[in-house]
Amino acid sequence: MWPDGTRSAASFTFDFDAEEVWIGEDPANADRPGVLSQGTYGAKVAVPQILDVLRRHEVRATFFVPGRVAERYPERVADIVAAGHELAHHGYTHTSPTKLSRAEEESELVRGLEALRAFGTEITGYRSPSWDLSPHTLALLHEHGLSYSSNLMDDIRPYRLAHPRLVEVPISWILDDAAHFWFDGASWTKSIATTATVRQIWEEEFLGIRRLGGACVFTMHPQIIGRPGRLTFLDAFIGFVTGHDDVWVATTAQIASRA
Repeated sequence: MWPDGTRSAASFTFDFDAEEVWIGEDPANADRPGVLSQGTYGAKVAVPQILDVLRRHEVRATFFVPGRVAERYPERVADIVAAGHELAHHGYTHTSPTKLSRAEEESELVRGLEALRAFGTEITGYRSPSWDLSPHTLALLHEHGLSYSSNLMDDIRPYRLAHPRLVEVPISWILDDAAHFWFDGASWTKSIATTATVRQIWEEEFLGIRRLGGACVFTMHPQIIGRPGRLTFLDAFIGFVTGHDDVWVATTAQIASRA
């Protein structure tokens, strides 16, 4: 499945949500600058730092970006594209397709595609804002020329879906930074893990997937992984992964192409 000389694959992916993760959940949050400032940090501070880390390691990543974020921060998205990273679809607003009618979901898909294609790059992948799909999602992806989804958790290898040309690149909560680092300010019930704890969890999962010959897809968010201490962790962890000569580090689209 993987290129000659490699036994498994890994992909570093970033869901660049900025403020949209809060606005998409509740439009009333658009008038709450304190809440939104968490996402502003991702665009203002974290993305340039993450791009610098990736440059030093000569790693190409995949950035899943909502269309409204691309419209709000065109200079940041242009920087991502200029650095050679893959740009992929993450909704227009950060709204779960399970909350939308077919027509509304198609409108979100089309508007998001238009916003991302304005940067002159091919858009082939889709990740739902909620990591969930409606009964219409796969058909709409097929109809609008996308070639892969990265939303399901039922495998550790890319595989072909029922719709022609569509490939699934599986993900997992265990490899998502939000599951470990995102504090729940509304309820104060979720603690914040240390980078040492997350390093142990991710390293064990990466080595397990490597042993089984799968694809280890890390999902991160600039406003979360891009905090100063975590950037140091990210830098070291990318070095750990790329230090395995038998692991193919690739964009999500490149991994999808091997199915």
